[in-house]
Amino acid sequence: MASSDTLQARVTQALAGVTHPVANTDLIAAGVVKDLVVDDRGAVTFTFLLGREDPGTLVRETRKAVKAVPGVTNVTINVTAKGGGAPAPGARPGVPPPPTPIEQPNLGTVIAVSSGKGGVGKSTVSANLAAALARDGHRVGLMDGDIYGPNIPRMMGVGSKPPVHEGRIQPLEGHGVKLMSLGFLVERDAPAIWRGPIIMKVIQQFLRDVEWGELDYFLVDLPPGTGDAQLSLVQSIQLRGAVIVTTPQEMAVGDSLRGAKMFERVGVPVLGIVENMSYFVCPHCGERSEVFLSGGGERLAGELGVPLLGQVPLQARMADLADAGSPIVVADPESPAAQALTGVARRLTEVVAAR
Repeated sequence: MASSDTLQARVTQALAGVTHPVANTDLIAAGVVKDLVVDDRGAVTFTFLLGREDPGTLVRETRKAVKAVPGVTNVTINVTAKGGGAPAPGARPGVPPPPTPIEQPNLGTVIAVSSGKGGVGKSTVSANLAAALARDGHRVGLMDGDIYGPNIPRMMGVGSKPPVHEGRIQPLEGHGVKLMSLGFLVERDAPAIWRGPIIMKVIQQFLRDVEWGELDYFLVDLPPGTGDAQLSLVQSIQLRGAVIVTTPQEMAVGDSLRGAKMFERVGVPVLGIVENMSYFVCPHCGERSEVFLSGGGERLAGELGVPLLGQVPLQARMADLADAGSPIVVADPESPAAQALTGVARRLTEVVAAR
């Protein structure tokens, strides 16, 4: 027990070493850390009072500082709203605090692919990023977290039901990528009329009951917006970061900005922006045409202070290939869109490595 007391003192000291940017003092003096418990196995649990004006990155910095303390084996932070105002993201009045995200080292680098609105090509980007990473020799898993519109099975050309072995769901494989989707488990015309708790249960089952094996990258294709699926994922697993997909129009950029701020609010860094349908390249003469207003993705990246991972052009037959289960990076790797998406995948690995 003495060792636990000593470790608790070191954890307290680490918390006191983190500056609260709004209170202009350390976390302990600011009174935002409550109910600190350190057990004999090195597991640390405490409540973090996060105010509306506080940056979401503060929770991530706090977790990093505590995890760096020698002897700490696990860190559980229950984030709640400070001052009795609006609940923290994912919290509901009268409901127990959401589960703390767990770490699954076998999944490698876990990245969410998200968008502020539908119709921007998020699933197309997800499928091609996964296929491009696999072509570069990485071990890749792709989880279809779009519960309401699971399109990954069609885009990856896989449609059978996954087998179960010794109580574990075996992921299917397409283009060198391990896959799991609700589309494998329900009929194609079955409507997904589900509330938040069921969405959380599905996402947790896909994360914990699927035999993913050892991966280098684990991508999660999320539904558009900032709803239950996003919060369920954040509460279920430690995300390395999020990739935001947008199109150049200001309306799409505005929605994407709100989505990016949601991730920052819950302590998940945005790794970069992908501008899809950025321009059109004539298949006959090679001339580039700006179909929409240009520069939206670059402006969004600049406002968030994150890199623009790439600009993906509109390309003839790209949608047809997706419907046929052939990502463009596999079906036509020398095409402008395929080269842009391959570049996005490689730039993403560089950003992850730099972090």
